[in-house]
Amino acid sequence: MSDNLIPELTLDPAAAQQAASIPVPELTLTPAGTPAAPAVQEPEKPEVKPVELDDSMLSEAEKKAVEDFSKKIDVMDSNLILQYGAAAQKNVAGFSENALASVRTKDLGEIGKSLSELVVELKSFGGEEEKKGLFGRLKKTGNKLEAMKAQYSKVETNVDKIVRELEQHQVTLLKDVAMFDQMYELNLKYYKELTMYILAGKKKLADVQANELPALRARAEQTGAQEDAQRYNDLVQMCERFEKKLHDLELTRMISIQMGPQTRLLQNNDTLMVEKIQSSLVNTIPLWKSQMVLALGMEHGRQATAAQSAVTEMTNELLKKNADMLKMGTIQTAKEAERSVVDIETLQHTNQQLISTLDEVLNIQREGAQKRKAAEAELGRIEGELRAKLMELRK
Repeated sequence: MSDNLIPELTLDPAAAQQAASIPVPELTLTPAGTPAAPAVQEPEKPEVKPVELDDSMLSEAEKKAVEDFSKKIDVMDSNLILQYGAAAQKNVAGFSENALASVRTKDLGEIGKSLSELVVELKSFGGEEEKKGLFGRLKKTGNKLEAMKAQYSKVETNVDKIVRELEQHQVTLLKDVAMFDQMYELNLKYYKELTMYILAGKKKLADVQANELPALRARAEQTGAQEDAQRYNDLVQMCERFEKKLHDLELTRMISIQMGPQTRLLQNNDTLMVEKIQSSLVNTIPLWKSQMVLALGMEHGRQATAAQSAVTEMTNELLKKNADMLKMGTIQTAKEAERSVVDIETLQHTNQQLISTLDEVLNIQREGAQKRKAAEAELGRIEGELRAKLMELRK
């Protein structure tokens, strides 16, 4: 901050209050849901010398402003004591409220969700079982290629969506980084303003305690009057109230001191996030697209190789089958060509049957001759018997 920009000190906080117009993210060192860290015995801390509040940080013009302002302070004015430095305190409070409001509006969860969905889709990119058979495999190859193209188009759409979201968040974060610079300067202004209020108040309090209080006490002791003793007691009470007020301002000043590194820490976090988003935009996402294009190209080659392999296998199978059929046909033809019109087995069978037939005929003829010869003998016997019987009848 330039030394020419001297904080304006006022005894009228209503006229000096200026609400900060920049939303400020909420500062936190313990996010909700984070498990408590196990207790660890901390090493013995070295003794730290307390920092004495002085005007060494102020420019000459600011020191003069503090000196002049301290002379305007009326310790006996109750309303002044009550409102002393209230404008600066309200500015710090408003600063914190704006920071909280800014953080509540931030939500980077959608990016993480989109990235997770994209990872799932990339893992499922391609890969199905092929159908068996030449025509089945060729048909499956065409279907799978079309499916991969459709899947690539879907993934590319999601990637483009994520790019737009990342670019929007990058713009927001860059605005926040610039806003944190303004916040830091504004907080530094409040810090210096509080310091000047405290220094002016302590100068006035030291002056009253060194001069006015001893004088009133001496006068009360000298006169013994009740009103003098009451004046002394009232001044003592007002000094104590003013001292407490200065203590409150010192607490507010400490809050302002802490806000400085907290603001820078949050700014650094946003800057790191901007860098990561930038890396995703210029490195990761183009790499995704390149890999998907390579995957599609490799699938083209793989499917062409698979189709050629299927054709080759089917050609070999057809050649083998044709060779086997040719062998069987040739052998069968050769066998038929070398075969006689009548097989020797057939002639043998015919001859055996003919011989057997002749044997049967001869047997039948022999039996017939024997039977005829027996019949002739039987006829002779019968004729003899009949003749004999007739001769008997003649007697």
